Amino acid sequence: MTLRTLMQAGPAKVNELFTRLADTSDGALKTREKLFAELKTELETHTDLEEKHLFPVLRKRADTKELVAAAIRDNKELRGAVAELDALPKNDETFLAKLADLRKAFRQHSRDEMKGLLPAVQTALSEQQVQGVTEKMETSLAEAEQAKQAEAEAEEKRMIVRQEREEAELKAQQEEAAERERKAVAQATKAVTQTAKAASEGVRQVARNVTDNAQRIVATAVAAPTLVAPFWDMWLGMSGLQRSSASRNAAVGSSIPAVTGSADEEQVIPLAEEILTVGKRKVSSGTTRVHRYVVETAVEKQVTLVHERVVVERRRPVTDQVSGEMLTELTVEVVETQEVPVVGKILRLKEEAVVRTERSEHVETVRDTVRQDEVEVEHSDARQPAPRQHAAVRG
Repeated sequence: MTLRTLMQAGPAKVNELFTRLADTSDGALKTREKLFAELKTELETHTDLEEKHLFPVLRKRADTKELVAAAIRDNKELRGAVAELDALPKNDETFLAKLADLRKAFRQHSRDEMKGLLPAVQTALSEQQVQGVTEKMETSLAEAEQAKQAEAEAEEKRMIVRQEREEAELKAQQEEAAERERKAVAQATKAVTQTAKAASEGVRQVARNVTDNAQRIVATAVAAPTLVAPFWDMWLGMSGLQRSSASRNAAVGSSIPAVTGSADEEQVIPLAEEILTVGKRKVSSGTTRVHRYVVETAVEKQVTLVHERVVVERRRPVTDQVSGEMLTELTVEVVETQEVPVVGKILRLKEEAVVRTERSEHVETVRDTVRQDEVEVEHSDARQPAPRQHAAVRG
């Protein structure tokens, strides 16, 4: 590769990056940041090659010393413009305008190199010196490319380690969430079971109280039929029926066995209440779709190719003595070869999009109405009316 070809390769790639960067929109922030990072690297490589290998040679000559000073000033201004763009948010409304100014400055910088710096180098240096400078610049480019590749491989390894760590953390979080859910389900099941058991026990207790109360009423009716009959009729909803005391006693005596008991024996009236129980069930609250699609991006990569050509030279022989067959026709065929790029593609995992759900808890108050039994106590006195009293008893 000649010095001219080498100095033209860098600006060509930089101009392509300028074009791709100018075509991006403000919404493509990640793409714009990535392209600008590549542009910044290419510009730094271009200026570093000049200042490291080309300028020191030209600075030694008086006729090119001033030219080198002007080129160094241009590089300094170029670095300042790149630094200003680097500090600016890539979605800023002035980004594309400042990028256009930087592109214009770089084009002028490249024209000055091709029209002024490169001819001065070729005139001031010998062919051997130019070749030496070219080889040093090629070596630096190769080292920079190797360093870039090593950094990419290291970044890929770091990404793999980070993904493995995130997967392990995600798995631990999922296991913890599953354990919390199992405990919550177990607690809810236990609470529902206890509530059902309490309700069943309450129903059985109510049934027992009703049975006991009925037996006490029957016993009281048998012991004092003339006093308890009105209460018995009221309890059974039969107060509207007019029956004689004798027929009522005969009916009670014929249908219920005789039970002895005291008229002052206590009677139990069962009182029940409803208990509010709250359960849970899952319902759908929405759907999120994550769609993967393929985009195509133009890429390029430089490769060094070898081209062989036949060179015919005439030189004086070491000796003038003739050996072998001479003065006859002779044809020599030499095969010329050249290397051509062979393009291939390999598929590798770049990153993973992890889709998961995050669980959060909140407390919600459920309001409803429940029923309960109450008793009303009313004292009846023929001589003096007693005030009415109300009592609420909860089981």
